[in-house]
Amino acid sequence: MANVKIYTTMLCPFCYRAKALLNQKQIEFEEIDVTFSPAKRKIMTDLAGGRTSVPQIFIDENAIGGCDDLYALEQKGELDPLLTDRQ
Repeated sequence: MANVKIYTTMLCPFCYRAKALLNQKQIEFEEIDVTFSPAKRKIMTDLAGGRTSVPQIFIDENAIGGCDDLYALEQKGELDPLLTDRQ
């Protein structure tokens, strides 16, 4: 399985939606809450190429983007290969 990290905040509905899709697929992920941590948010922003919105999702250290990006990959049938294929 892929290594999945998701940067979130406590009150973000898009974060909950992204986590719901991952949970539905039974994918384990590391959640990093940046709500009260400017340092963690800075790390997220640097890793995400300057994106500051949450969630920011990474699969095997590759920036996927946010919730809409995750669902777009799912719609195109491109998410499962990213989650299961180790490259």
